[in-house]
Amino acid sequence: MDFELDSEQSALREAVRDLLNDAYPSTEERRAAQADEPGFSEKAWTQLAEMGVLGLPFGEDVGGMEAGPIEVGLVAEELGRVIAPEPFVEAVVLAGGLVDAVGTDAQRGELLPGLCEGASVFAFAHAEPGSRWSPQASTVRAERTGDGWALTGVKSPVVVGARADVLVVSAVTDAGTELFVVRGEDAGDMVAGSRESFVTADSGRAATITFEATPAQLLGEAGVDRTDDIALALANAQIASCREAVGAMERALWITVDYLKTRKQFGVTLSTFQALKFRAADMYVQLELARSVALWATLVLDAGAAGGARDILDAASRASLQVATSARHIGQEAVQLHGGIAMTAEYSAGHYLARMLVLTHGFGDATHHLGRLSASLSDHEWIDPLTYGAVSA
Repeated sequence: MDFELDSEQSALREAVRDLLNDAYPSTEERRAAQADEPGFSEKAWTQLAEMGVLGLPFGEDVGGMEAGPIEVGLVAEELGRVIAPEPFVEAVVLAGGLVDAVGTDAQRGELLPGLCEGASVFAFAHAEPGSRWSPQASTVRAERTGDGWALTGVKSPVVVGARADVLVVSAVTDAGTELFVVRGEDAGDMVAGSRESFVTADSGRAATITFEATPAQLLGEAGVDRTDDIALALANAQIASCREAVGAMERALWITVDYLKTRKQFGVTLSTFQALKFRAADMYVQLELARSVALWATLVLDAGAAGGARDILDAASRASLQVATSARHIGQEAVQLHGGIAMTAEYSAGHYLARMLVLTHGFGDATHHLGRLSASLSDHEWIDPLTYGAVSA
């Protein structure tokens, strides 16, 4: 199998890398972008749209590029390398992906062009206080009101929820879990409801959104339980987040290696100490393990219907489990090997650790994915390793 990128994929990666390096040439620029609402650079968001990045996974009929998971993964890795705060995975891959998969042709044509052009920011309002990464809604309810619907309940955390002008909301109905769209006239407006923004562990932004008989539009056909659609969209986002975490891990490794090559102690550089070399080598091994499984999951997703939804869900959990393990190891070692400087707010090592931890918890932590994979063990036959493949005398 050929794992090399073609010329168009390489050009996309280089173009996105150049754009993000210009937008965030140092930690100071990124911290400045995160200091105020909405927690990311509106200018960089517009530039990504102009490059066609925000429309990558969508069809040309709505202004998209009709690209696949491989191209989406390349963009996610570049975002991870500079830990850019733009909500590409949350807004485009997850919320936009749900509109694309579930919405009617009219809804797709009405909503997705704004996302592709950078004029709109989407957010998926799904998590609820006390929920644990379930594809089902539990407490937010949708009730019919004449010809429309009204939502009541609380969603939290909703990444970029305070900035989003299009909310894709999961809610309980008689059919199970259905999806709805709530739109405001501007970034902060929502009829019959409220948004409370807060800062996340990686200095990003999320919100607690309270719906109080909030008018909403049903997404897609009525009376269809969307639990499976949500699970598949979350798997897409998990795989993209894994690729973003790989980009962050790679950068965290190399800033650590560069530090070991320049920082001196006892008159010699730290890179001359064998024990520190071994620790850096272990970081590299963890990076390559994570990169390999994240790429494999991307290829499973790219195969699509050939493998089925079950294969995609399992691949997302397998990748998330390994990436979470590697990210914690690399992030903690990066901080430890930098010493006291890594504990300061100005230095980037701690920022990479925080971002990697958020990426590996947003759609389920390692324990969650390990439990999910373990639950399917009984679906497979038991094999005795002492007798399997044995040849009788």
